[in-house]
Parts: sequence; C-alpha cells; structure tokens
Amino acid sequence: MSRKIGRFFIPGIRSFRAKFVLVVGGAVLFDLLVSGGLALWNVQRLSRDATSEVGQGLESASQDYIRSYADSTAARVGLLLNQVHSDVKTLAGVLQSQIDHPDRNNAIAEALARSEPGANNLTYDPKGRWAQNLPGSTSVISVWGYLLDKNHQPLPDVQKDIETSTVVDLVAPNLLKSGYPKLQMYYIGPKDRPIFRTVPYTDQAQTFDRLYPGHNDANFWDFFFPGLYESWQQWGREPASRPVADDITQTAPYTDAITGKLIVSFFNPLWSPDRKDVAGIAGADITLDQLAGIVESVKVADTGFGFLTMSNGNVVAINHAGEKIIGLRASSDTGDKGVTGVDRSFHNSTQKAMATLPLDRDGVIQHIMLDEQGEKIPYLVVVKQIAPTNLWVSGPVQKEAMSLGIVVPEREIYASLFAAQDEISRATNRILIYQVLAISISLMIVIAAVFAVSKRITSGISALAGAARRIQAKDYSVRVDIRSRDEVGQAGVAFNRMAEEISFHTENLELLVDERTKEIEEAKEEISALNTQLKSENVRLGAELAVAQRIQLMVLPRQNELAAVEHLEIAAFMRPADEVGGDYYDILQDGKRLKIGIGDVTGHGLESGVLMLMVQSVARALQEAGETDPTKFLNDLNRTIYKNIERTKTDKHLTLAFLDYDGERLTLSGQHEDLIVVRQGGEVERIETSDLGLPVGLDPDISEFVDTRDVAFKSGDIIVLHTDGVTEAENRDGELYGIERLCESARHLYGGTAQDVMNGILENLMTYIGSQKIHDDITLVVMRHR
Repeated sequence: MSRKIGRFFIPGIRSFRAKFVLVVGGAVLFDLLVSGGLALWNVQRLSRDATSEVGQGLESASQDYIRSYADSTAARVGLLLNQVHSDVKTLAGVLQSQIDHPDRNNAIAEALARSEPGANNLTYDPKGRWAQNLPGSTSVISVWGYLLDKNHQPLPDVQKDIETSTVVDLVAPNLLKSGYPKLQMYYIGPKDRPIFRTVPYTDQAQTFDRLYPGHNDANFWDFFFPGLYESWQQWGREPASRPVADDITQTAPYTDAITGKLIVSFFNPLWSPDRKDVAGIAGADITLDQLAGIVESVKVADTGFGFLTMSNGNVVAINHAGEKIIGLRASSDTGDKGVTGVDRSFHNSTQKAMATLPLDRDGVIQHIMLDEQGEKIPYLVVVKQIAPTNLWVSGPVQKEAMSLGIVVPEREIYASLFAAQDEISRATNRILIYQVLAISISLMIVIAAVFAVSKRITSGISALAGAARRIQAKDYSVRVDIRSRDEVGQAGVAFNRMAEEISFHTENLELLVDERTKEIEEAKEEISALNTQLKSENVRLGAELAVAQRIQLMVLPRQNELAAVEHLEIAAFMRPADEVGGDYYDILQDGKRLKIGIGDVTGHGLESGVLMLMVQSVARALQEAGETDPTKFLNDLNRTIYKNIERTKTDKHLTLAFLDYDGERLTLSGQHEDLIVVRQGGEVERIETSDLGLPVGLDPDISEFVDTRDVAFKSGDIIVLHTDGVTEAENRDGELYGIERLCESARHLYGGTAQDVMNGILENLMTYIGSQKIHDDITLVVMRHR
C-alpha cells in the first residue's frame, strides 16, 4: 500500500506546478505570517511610542504651566513690594529734601498751621511721661520723655525734627490713597531724637505704654529694632557694605502694636546733608494679609496651592489646606524687646520631604512624596525666587531673597495624561483585533489565488527556463515568444530586451573599456594639478593671514601703556571672529592729552583688518601732529580713509568714536555704539552717539555731521566701550545678548577694578553664548576713574 502511495505522489512533486504551488504558496504564506506578525508588533510598538510621546508632551506642558504660574505669581508679589518701595522712596525723597534744605521748614510749618491750626502743638502726659498732639490732626506726633526739657517741651533739636517732618502731613495722605494699600506711613527721627510721626492719627504712645512697658526708659531703636540703626550707619560710612544695593530695608513679619495684625515694615533711611550719618527714616507698613492674599489665591488643578517663604524656610503665607498638607506647625516667638514674629518653618514640618526641601533650585520641578493618612502621595513642587532685598530680623541687616512655591498633586496635574494613555491602550487593542482578522482573510485569498494562476504561469516559465539555458551557453540570439499579457508575458518581453542589450554590450565592451580608461586617466591628472594648486594657494593665504594677524596684534596698546595713564584704570580686550578682525581700539597719549578710540569696520576678515590698520596709523599720525580739535581730528581722518578706500576699490566703511581726556574734561565725538557710564551707587547712564558723527569712509567730508559732547567723569565712575560683537552675540536660542544685559552686568560689577569689571562682563557674555559660534569680532574697553 505504501509503495502505491509513493509511486503516485512523488511524480506529482516533480511537476513544475506542484513545486510552484508548494514553494510560492509556502513563501506567500510565510510572508503573510511574518508581515502580519511584524504589523502586530509595530502596532504595539507604535502604541508604546505614542504613549511615551504623548506622556512626555503632556508632562512637559503641565510642568511649563506650573512654572509659568509660579513666575506670574512671583511677579505679582514682586510688583506689590516694588509699589510699596516706590511710595516709601517718594516720602523719603520729600523728607530728605527738607533735611538738605532746612530753610523750607518754616514755610511748610506756616502753611500747615493755616490749614490745620495746632497740628504740631504737643500735650504732656505725666503718667506716660511723653508728649503727643491731640486727636483730629492728620498725623500723630509722639515725643518720648527723654526728648523733653524740664518744662516738658521738646528740646531744640527735637523741635527742628518736628518741623522737618511736617511735610509728612502733606505727602503721606496722598500716598496712602494711591498705589498699593498701606496700613500707615511715618517718620522716625535719628537715634538720639527718635520722635514718631505717623499718618493716619492713632493712640500711638498710649498703645506703646500698654503693650511695651519700659519703652520710654530706653532708646527707641535699641528697644524695638536692635542692630538696625547701626547697619544703616555702616552703610553711610561704607556704601558698598549694603547687602543689596538699595536703601529700602524690610522687616520680617511681626505683630503690629497698634492694630494687632501681622505686618511687614519698609524703612528708607534718611541721611545727613553730608550723607555720612543717619538722620531718621521714612517708613510704611503693609499687613501680611496683602502678601498672603496673592499666595492664598493660588489655585492649580483641584487642590494645588502656593506658599511664600523666607530663605531660612520660615513660611509667611499659605492657605490653611496647604498648611495641613505639608505639615507645618506654627509657634509664636516673643521676646522681651522689639516686635513679635511668627515662626512657621519648613524645618519643623511633620513631612520629611518638606523639612529637607531645597529652596535655592529656582524654577526646577521637584518630585516629592507626602504622607496622607498613611499613604505616600506624589506631589510636584516648583520654587521661584523673588528679587533680593535688605532684611532686618534681629541684629545687622542681611540679604534676603524670599521664594514663592507651588505645590500640586501629580494625579491632578497629570489627569489628562492618564486619560490619554488609557485611550491609546483601548485604540491599540481595537487595531490588533482588526489586524488579526485582516491577516486571516488575506491568507485565504492568497492560497486560492496561487492555485488559480499556477497552471497559466507554468508554460511561460518553461519557455523562459529554456531560453535562459541558451543564454548560459552564450547563444545571445535566443528570443522567447510568450503571448500572455500577465507578469510572465512582461518577463518575456524584458528577457528579450535583456538578450539584445547583452549582445550589443558584448560586441562593444572592449571599445567602451578603452574609452572609459582614457577618461579616468585624464580626470586623475586634472585633479592632481588642482590639488597641487590648492595646496599652494592655502599655504600662501595662511601665511598672509598670519602676517596680517600678527601686524594687527602688534599695533594694539600694550599693558604698560594702559598702566601709564594717570588717574585712570584701563582694561581692554579684542577677539576677532576670523584670523583677522575688523574691530579697532587704541589708547593714544601725548603728555597729559589722552585719546581713546573705538570702531567697527563692516564685516571682518583680511580687508576689514587692513582698514582697521589704516585707521590706527592715521589716528596715531594726527595725534603726534598735535591735532587737539576733536571735530577736525575726525574729519581729517575720514578724508584720508575715504581716499584709501577709493584707491583699493573696497566697499568697506566703519563706525568710529573718540574720547578726549585732559585730566579734567572728557569729550566724546563720532558715531559708534552707545557709551555706557556707571556712576557711584550703581546708576547706569547710556549716551547715544548717533548724532555725533557719520560712518567713516562713506563721504569725503563729514565735518557738518561731526559734533562733540562733554561727559561727566568723576572719581569712582566706570566707562564701558564696546562693539556690536558684544551686544549682538547669540545664545543657543538665537537671542541677542543686548545692550540692557550689558548695562546690567556693568552695574552689577560696579565697585571692582577696571580689569575685574571687564573680566566679569566677558565671563557673563561667554556663559551666555555657550557653545554657539561667535559670528562677529568682540571688543571691550573699560575705564575706571581712580
């Protein structure tokens, strides 16, 4: 029986049709299974990738939202503080004017007496041992017992302070009505005469007697704010000793004696006419509720909240729900002197993650775990630092930068992310089911089609096989005749064309090889010659650039020339964008006359460098010739450079400005970038040069465009000269460094030497540029008046 089956089946296997069905059908079946499996795998991978991409996108968007919310809330807090600072400075400015011009006191006092008779008349209280004006006045004036004479009248210097502070009644009411709401505004006298004038009127001295027994037997400043007054006196002796370059001093939150509310006080010290000693203060109070209102209004997702904290971790504002979530515990910190504060520190938090939370990671999303009823819940925290200020707590004034924080549960901020991931998972399952059904149907269709076409194909295949054997025997005249119009028929047509081409190329192969060989040899010789020429040109050009670069560096001022300038510190830096730069600066000294020049040739490279050398040579020649008129100096230089530009047929020109200094007077001429002057106290002044000249080399006569301007240059002042390579340097986002950032960097570095200021600006600039390519020459000159 087995023999019969073998004899029947084996001949069938040897037939072409059987083999075709077996091989093609098996291959197609395998291909469908593999492609179907790959499709299923790709669907699953696509699902994972989509989930990851959507997750990253939503996570990034959510985190950006939290950061933006923190930035805007911090900006609101900063705006509140800035508005209060502005009002206090306004009041301080008026009072400082009265101190500097005491002759105005009588006129203001007389005007107030006419509008408000008896406003400065004091009544002595024998029980409290102080004198105070009666209710109904705009302000309350409290004069302590140790500031009264034996007749219970203010001592002469105290009476002068009362008259000086009369202007508070005219200014403070309007300031209280405008700007950000303030609890009260006031004047307090110097340490040896600390009278207290406050708007609006309150039972000031009576409240102090009730809440602070013994205050009238001690100096006001030492009793309430120990160490504060001494810090201001130190500022007067050494202005640079301010922790923050501002007179405004802020207190930590404390309990107000009059209202019983938690308040923050803002003091602006007043100075004696010589600015070396403290002459009192102007101040204002705001309630902590005003700061807390901004923070407590934070609403992120469903339960997200905000907090405002000092740098030591003491939380000054947070809503009740947030206080409970992060485990804060408040405790009163009362002392026998001064004001009463509230201690609600992160360090005392019952949540370990909050007790160790770093507050100096500005704008960084931090992931923490908080305990909620025995369960660990993930939260996101972002902290945004607010601009620093001078802070008094107890003792010397110190620098303080409060931080605004946002806390939100991850499950809430990522709710849309979780929903998107679930939807992607459901969609993936549906696609997998449809894919399996499609593969099954395709298998059935393919198997049926293979059996249907196998018979029709075999005849054409056989013809092709026979023709291929003849081609193998090098009979290139063979052709096949397949009449079908299917793929096999197309294969027959293609076979015939192939045979024709093989025949043609066989006959012409040797000729084609000779032609191609000759062309390749000619091309190799031409390439070799070009390579030799290119190497020679590169060597020549490199040598020229090296010489030009060396010449350019040789004519720059030496360090000993800069150090020889009397009364001035000068530091300079130039970095070309190419081997040869187009920036120009020079320090030319002839006796007491000093001429500082800075310019920028259009573009950079060899032509710009040559023009820069021309400018340096002409400027040196004019200086040595004794030309002292800045206008004529610049016009003569332009005329010479213009003729050289015409001769060389270049289209270059340059912006150029000069500073002439004779030891007393500093004169600016010519058109270039803005001149930056940093005055004492860090005040920055920008001086435009657009109306002082015209670019050099554009016109043969620029005398009608050239003008000069005297610039004040006193001891301690710093002048910064630069080219646009500094302000137009880009970071990796394509943003320019800009003149404002340069001014701020110079202001921040004020107080150092010229070299320190220049190094600091360059360090800040290079950090900003990072790994970006420098596209333009960078030149910087810093001068400091000793």
